[in-house]
Amino acid sequence: MKHKDLIKQMTLEEKASLMSGKDFWQTMDIERLGVKSMFLADGPHGIRKQAAAADHLGLNPSIPATCFPTAAAVANSWDVLLGEVMGYYLGREAVAQKVNVLLGPGINMKRNPLAGRNFEYLSEDPYLTGKLAAGMIRGIQANGISACVKHFAVNNQEERRMAIDTIVDERTLREVYLTAFEIAIKEGHTQTVMSSYNMLNGTYANENMHLMRDILRDEWNFDGVVVTDWGGSNDRVAGLLAGNELEMPTTADETNEEIIQAVKAGKIKEDVLDECVDRLLELSFTTGEVLKEPHQEIDIASHHEMAQRVSEESIVLLKNEGNILPLKKGVKVAVIGDFAKEARYQGAGSSNVNPTILSNTLESLEESGIVSIGYEQGFDRYGKKNKKKVDQACAIAKQANVVLLYIGLDEVTEAEGLDRQSMEIPENQVELLHALYEVNPNIVAVLSCGSVVEMPWIDKVKGLLHGYLSGQAGAKAILRILAGDVNPSGKLAETYPIRYEDTPSYYHFPGKEVSVEYREGPYIGYRYFDTANVNVLFPFGYGLSYTTFEYSNLQVNKNDVTFDLKNTGSMAGMEVAQLYVGCQSSDIFRPAKELKGFTKTNLQPGETKNITIPFDDKAFRYFNIKTNKWEIEEANYDILIAASSTDIRLRGTTFVEGTGAPLPYDKAALPSYYTGKVNDVSLTEFESLLGYKAPVAIWDRTKPLGYNDTIAQCQYAKGLFAKFSFHAISFAHWFLRKIGKRSTANLIMMSIYHMPFRGIARMTGGIINMPMLDGILMIVNGHFFKGLRHVLKERRKMLKVRKDKKLARVTEGM
Repeated sequence: MKHKDLIKQMTLEEKASLMSGKDFWQTMDIERLGVKSMFLADGPHGIRKQAAAADHLGLNPSIPATCFPTAAAVANSWDVLLGEVMGYYLGREAVAQKVNVLLGPGINMKRNPLAGRNFEYLSEDPYLTGKLAAGMIRGIQANGISACVKHFAVNNQEERRMAIDTIVDERTLREVYLTAFEIAIKEGHTQTVMSSYNMLNGTYANENMHLMRDILRDEWNFDGVVVTDWGGSNDRVAGLLAGNELEMPTTADETNEEIIQAVKAGKIKEDVLDECVDRLLELSFTTGEVLKEPHQEIDIASHHEMAQRVSEESIVLLKNEGNILPLKKGVKVAVIGDFAKEARYQGAGSSNVNPTILSNTLESLEESGIVSIGYEQGFDRYGKKNKKKVDQACAIAKQANVVLLYIGLDEVTEAEGLDRQSMEIPENQVELLHALYEVNPNIVAVLSCGSVVEMPWIDKVKGLLHGYLSGQAGAKAILRILAGDVNPSGKLAETYPIRYEDTPSYYHFPGKEVSVEYREGPYIGYRYFDTANVNVLFPFGYGLSYTTFEYSNLQVNKNDVTFDLKNTGSMAGMEVAQLYVGCQSSDIFRPAKELKGFTKTNLQPGETKNITIPFDDKAFRYFNIKTNKWEIEEANYDILIAASSTDIRLRGTTFVEGTGAPLPYDKAALPSYYTGKVNDVSLTEFESLLGYKAPVAIWDRTKPLGYNDTIAQCQYAKGLFAKFSFHAISFAHWFLRKIGKRSTANLIMMSIYHMPFRGIARMTGGIINMPMLDGILMIVNGHFFKGLRHVLKERRKMLKVRKDKKLARVTEGM
């Protein structure tokens, strides 16, 4: 231990106090020993440090900070160095705001297109995710503070996220859902990890010894701090034993007392607690050094420019029929769409940033050189149909050479705590597009959303530029690409299916009651589509340029591949070359190919560069469930150099010696997995993959409700008061949506409907404690008066204890 002498001076109570927050965002301090509080702030794409009342849902405004593009956009850059530089800028702002730990990046896999937080995550591919995250972490931590990679692990839905049990086989867990964390931790050297809300195979993530001890600590040698997601602690003692040091937010000493009693009873050895204290102290002291220096203001303008640069590299050109883009000089455009006036540039929830500057499309048009004949709103942002707005938009479209149509998803459709209901964009926007097409077919659509959408209307547009959620400078970045000042170089970090029904997890997303079964195994995203030969709208890794690139002269060596890349067009541009590897053996099921390397190269017209992409330790490995470790199958491997997962430019093969491990599967028992056609795997076959019986996925409606049951389950409660409360909440949600108060309706679903009962205690900062919660559960389960008496009695007891403690502290200080 690094701080053994300091820890020896601490009382048991002081050690326990460090294990949970002082308030919503700060850790506990110990003044007499010089241990200072740390400040933790949300910040995957900008600092969200709240100046006034704190919350975890993005309701109250934060101190202004640069709003960079969200992770879903940054991933489209495929540029590790760019992510590192962006991380450095984020870290500088964190230091300026006296933040010790920046809560990001978020790196959960995009298992399903409807997952509500996809805008905040990087990719469907663990290799791309891990490499980009490692870069961002290095950049953030170069400033002397800590990044916090999240949410560990397998947190891939928002509905019931605090209680859902994720059922996934070990190989899929390792290869798909943990590889990004492995890369981020080993290559990014993150000092902090955030555990996720959900259960993993029957145990809460932050209590899961296999996840937290066997893998994170022992296998990956992580020696930093693990912090719970806010309100994510279930059993505090079990979490601490698993190595989850810090619980946030404060529980007003309630769980600290649980730790103290566990140590006294011998449930936790004090040595284990000391190890946790040591890691927290190391984080506090190392991140605290830079914060001792005089406060430095950031250069707002230069940070805004950096946000624009990231946005320019992250925007993806998806369609360019007849080279309608870049816009020719002097072309008259009609600008239509509500998102042109008020940009959709970030998601909603805990990552919501208060931008320092906000670029505006209409205000930036003249500077861009694009000739606009006017603007019309065209549609209501939140989906209400309005024929007058459509008619006004069509009238101006008739007079233009080209229509610039800004469409997408609104702020309340993509939000933390809620999964999307469909992959469609609002019907009123589609109806506007069809109407515009009838009067002017020269339409360039600019799409603003943080996740995948269906595009049955794509034949009605000649150009399609996807800005994703491009941050505070995104509006100007988009105009620069439209005008040809910047050559688009973004490529999709996720696959766009033709229909939602085509996705492999269609039948098993989200988990609605007890559990969610990952029956598709390792076949998510392009791993499924390319293996099962399912047509897609846009493949993983796809993106157009205003120039063209030629690949040639592939050489496959023992440790790397080399090839030539030439810009064969007339404009300078950047190309993302992708390395995929596929195993020719069929003894072990696996995707047809997997991303194992990539590089982004800037080339002048006519310029050729020789590119090298190395094979690393992940190029040929697979996880063997019999040996319980990574192995290599001896076989010939396809080596594919590609412009996207379906656009293979160069092919080679190489023979790789294996590790001689036994074959892990009975091929006859897993026919779907050996063909890759896994969109509707039977329970029997899934259980063969798991190696055990899957738990029953629906609630037992006969049992009394407990700590980890949700408010939604009150519909089955024995208590009339609980049933009435459930129907009142459901009606309030319906009514608020009906009258257009969708943000407030969403809040009900996020913070009430899917909240487990224990969350009432964990998220109220000590206003309600667990003994009081016992009384609430008595009421819910049909014992109204007994429960009410219990709540009032425990509240009086809690207030007396706090009063006595406060008096004791005052007496000690005299």
